[in-house]
Amino acid sequence: MSTRELAQLAKIAAGQLPACSEADRQEALRAIAVALRTGTDDLMAENFKDVTAARAAGLGSALIDRLALGVKQIEAMARACEEIAAAPQVVGMIVEEQKRSDGLLIQKQRIPLGVIGMIFESRPNVVIDGAALAIKSGNAIILKGGKEAQHSNAWLAKAVAKSIQGILPNNSVTLIETRDEVTELLKLREYIDLMVPRGGEKLIKYVRENATMPVVAHDRGLCHLYIHSDADVTQVQAVVLNAKVQRPSACNAMETLLVHRDFPVDALIATLTALRQQNVEIHGCPRSQKLIAGIQSALEADFNTEWLDYKMSLKIVDSADEALKHIQTHGTQHTEAVLTKNPQLIEQFLNGIDASCLAINASTRFNDGGELGLGAELGISTSKLHAYGPMGAKEMTTTRFIVRGDGHVRI
Repeated sequence: MSTRELAQLAKIAAGQLPACSEADRQEALRAIAVALRTGTDDLMAENFKDVTAARAAGLGSALIDRLALGVKQIEAMARACEEIAAAPQVVGMIVEEQKRSDGLLIQKQRIPLGVIGMIFESRPNVVIDGAALAIKSGNAIILKGGKEAQHSNAWLAKAVAKSIQGILPNNSVTLIETRDEVTELLKLREYIDLMVPRGGEKLIKYVRENATMPVVAHDRGLCHLYIHSDADVTQVQAVVLNAKVQRPSACNAMETLLVHRDFPVDALIATLTALRQQNVEIHGCPRSQKLIAGIQSALEADFNTEWLDYKMSLKIVDSADEALKHIQTHGTQHTEAVLTKNPQLIEQFLNGIDASCLAINASTRFNDGGELGLGAELGISTSKLHAYGPMGAKEMTTTRFIVRGDGHVRI
């Protein structure tokens, strides 16, 4: 089947999906959860092929971490489907209404976008996240994962298609596999309503330059954490370690630590020592290199690097203004955090930083659909139209007006 034919079938499915009931969507999502649990061993066998090939190809540890699926990860995917199923209904809901003095009722109703194309790298769980959220939001979705996860992605796509068969329209969730198919897909504006690229700079750039339909990019996360001079020394180490090492391959992991020069040096040394004990490679400015042994000299390019690994950049700053300027220069509108007790600085931070999520006295790792109450996420949008931050089912819809009258005419 050609890419155009596949897109045409997805468009047909998108036209039929709004007529499905919320009970249908819930049944489909729960069926996917069952398929994941019963097929865990088979999926892990397919994933082992991908991981083995990735190691043989010399892919880095961060990419392999994103790629690998174990029992824990598969169970989390199943639970996500169940949580999305149990979440409040999205499709068809009336979100606003007003009644005019002449009795005319004006309503605003939430409806699906139509057909969503999603191109992503590394993470096979995105097949389930994307499919589940598309189902919940009443959209058809065409998925394209990276070749490094081809066996895992193929198994997951087949499991989804089989699970929803007879419940939702055929071709509601489909998978393409080659770059040539992506090139063709980006031309099919008449069938694809939104394109969502999720991955590295090259992927985002390619999609933006070639797509004929609207694009919501889920770009790199060069996330900063700034420690002000008055930050609570009892909180700093735990927050910094969580932001960097809980899962360094995640896009919301801290990549650059900025520290005010007047923050207590003993507390900073303890935090940096704890990072080194977790095998974090620190690339620091000259002042920071004097604090503990083993800090490498940071190049200017390091402050523009999304490490996605046990590596980070470090800079001692003279003021909050310098920290803000650094973030404004090097940030990627993803996630930024500040540790401070100063209400005025918090307000300055909120007003001076443009990012999809701002964390105050908390880890950057909270910028996640599950943590923010969305159940799961299509990704974290670094675009502003039409969504900014984690995209759940609600962010995969739009609204339309419904006008209800009784023979009303405009005067």
